Amino acid sequence: MSRSTWAYLGSYSLSLLGNGVASVLFPLLVLATTGDILAVGILASVTTAVAAVVGALAGVLVDLVNRRTVSIISDVLSAGSVAAVPVVDALWGLDLTWFIVLGVVGAFGDMPGMTARETLLPRLVELDGGRPGALDRLVGVRESLSGALVLIGPGLGGLLVWLVGVSSTALFITAAMSAAAAVLSFAMSPEVGDINRAGGSSARVGVRAVFVDLLVGWRFLVGHRLVLGASLLTAVFIAVIAALQATIMPAYFTSERLPEFSGFAIMGIAVGSLFSAGLYAATVGKVSRRTWFVIGMVGLGVGFTVIGLLAAPWLVLAAAVFIGLTSGPMSAVLGVATIEATPDRMRGRVLGAQNALMLAAPALTSAPIAAIASDRGLEVAGIGIAVVMVLTVIVALSAPAFRSLDGLAPAAEAAG
Repeated sequence: MSRSTWAYLGSYSLSLLGNGVASVLFPLLVLATTGDILAVGILASVTTAVAAVVGALAGVLVDLVNRRTVSIISDVLSAGSVAAVPVVDALWGLDLTWFIVLGVVGAFGDMPGMTARETLLPRLVELDGGRPGALDRLVGVRESLSGALVLIGPGLGGLLVWLVGVSSTALFITAAMSAAAAVLSFAMSPEVGDINRAGGSSARVGVRAVFVDLLVGWRFLVGHRLVLGASLLTAVFIAVIAALQATIMPAYFTSERLPEFSGFAIMGIAVGSLFSAGLYAATVGKVSRRTWFVIGMVGLGVGFTVIGLLAAPWLVLAAAVFIGLTSGPMSAVLGVATIEATPDRMRGRVLGAQNALMLAAPALTSAPIAAIASDRGLEVAGIGIAVVMVLTVIVALSAPAFRSLDGLAPAAEAAG
């Protein structure tokens, strides 16, 4: 791999590692500060709703400006918003309003960076020679790396809770990692962020043009069955994970007097993904994408059913590992399929629309799930989540859009 690819993987890793720590500390900090599980759900819904809007607009920006530059600026903004949490806590004290304000500011850093990093992948492969199967392998390596770091991040978050309790000062770790990610991104060649404008112009400047370009991205997403199917499926998965991570897991493990386990459960998914995504990268061309997809869907149905029952802490942890083992390659397959189906010059807008859709799902579900858990109990909320995932699995396995995963070709530069 080239220096730019190594720098990309390093920057991606640091950003993800910091987010993993924050994903454990933030819900527990909100719960400890407000004492209300519903507040955790409200915060998750508000911040993800804002992130969904920012994500859609970020797609236009990513198709206008060098994508490496967008990634760097986004990491700097994310570092500042997270570092502000312990500062506010020390000066004025945190409450739900402060959590929402700082969470919204963070969305303006996270979303453009997320979209920019996705659009960099095909360009990295192209600059490395563009060998057959290279994109699958790079995505597989990244997913495996993601599994390792999502394992370490929540695990580190859980360890910090165990050692020092729930403290806002631990969020300085996340801020430092985001800042380091920005610095490392400078090691990537500026060419990595260049946009392939073959076949027409890219996104345009101006208020009216922005709305036109947003429509272009959404029209492509809705009109392409595979991209739409992958987006909807990922949105459901993210919504379920968000509800578990932000509300049900912290409340369940706190009631079991094991608050640190809320991080270890998410860590369990990463443990499985670490091995399975690596296996996917090693078996490119040997195991069909459709096979990995079916294995992943069945694993999601079984794993989330076990988690939803909340029968015992060790069963929840075991089910999380099982979900990671079976779904890691499926996530890589859907990622590659979306990239291959989308022309480069409009990839930012399409991925921005996809990110907005994926974020809108937890924004719509986090607060209702928290309300159900608060009013009817965690068990009812857990079973509801399991039912949603099983129905999703049944629909996805029978959908025609996912039957042609092995017959994809790189996208043509369609007009847009």
